[in-house]
Amino acid sequence: MGIAFTFPGQGSQSVGMGRDLAEAFPEARRVFEEVDEALGEKLSSIIWDGPEEMLTLTANAQPALMAVSMAAIRALEARGFSLKDKVSYVAGHSLGEYSALCAAGVFSLADTARLLRIRGNAMQAAVPAGEGAMAAIIGLDQEKVEDACAKASGGACQIANDNGGGQLVISGTKAAVEDGARLCTEMGAKRALMLPVSAPFHSALMQPAAEAMREALSKVVVNAPSVPVVANVTVSPIADPHEIRRRLVEQVTGRVRWRETVEWLAANGVATLYEVGAGKVLCGLARRIDRNLNAVAVNSPADVEAALATLG
Repeated sequence: MGIAFTFPGQGSQSVGMGRDLAEAFPEARRVFEEVDEALGEKLSSIIWDGPEEMLTLTANAQPALMAVSMAAIRALEARGFSLKDKVSYVAGHSLGEYSALCAAGVFSLADTARLLRIRGNAMQAAVPAGEGAMAAIIGLDQEKVEDACAKASGGACQIANDNGGGQLVISGTKAAVEDGARLCTEMGAKRALMLPVSAPFHSALMQPAAEAMREALSKVVVNAPSVPVVANVTVSPIADPHEIRRRLVEQVTGRVRWRETVEWLAANGVATLYEVGAGKVLCGLARRIDRNLNAVAVNSPADVEAALATLG
């Protein structure tokens, strides 16, 4: 049965992540060194030693999470694992799509790190602090959440993430998101929680960041992927370099369709989904979306060895 490698997004970061991989595998340590070189600073020190508030900054968290994912990939590959031969599809949650593209050889590691630094800075700068917000809506169907967003007063409000398992995230101006969350509660949502984020990601308010990524992506080499990459915004494999650039620009303001992505993978023969990188968020979501999927986290030396034993 098919195998998919998936890559986590923002929120999965924690101080110390990837240190054990770097200590166990020289190839993994080299990933962190290359990312440091590409950015011209010791991001690895922030990843491993904090402080947490520095790691959580969007401009740091995005390349940091990618580095941990690629450290695990390089450790697997150095022991004979071939992504092209063993994996049917790759996909990533928001910034994780860049990790997936890097793993599939679309971008170099250095370019991926620089793109994510630009992306993080641009997303942070797109909306003044305090003007945007996001909220998680639990236990309300998508049509009702979309209705609440349409009726919310105070500016733009839209669904930013469809994470599956009854969890949708709305994003937009602070006033509109607060009103949208209130309306969702009135419509029967189990919970509506304002999220501790610094910007309204995946909303129309991110258009300045989308333009920044359009320019940045026009300047990097984009190779055809060695493994089909399922895009966030289309829920279908993309391979043409021009389309990859276009979809990554659209992704900044578009919805992360993760529930549909996992459903698509399952419908196209995937039986086991590996989450490569920090945390186990995607494993938890996969199990809630499709109980028949086997979900496995790969984020420690023991996980790498176990994956190698299973994947061959």
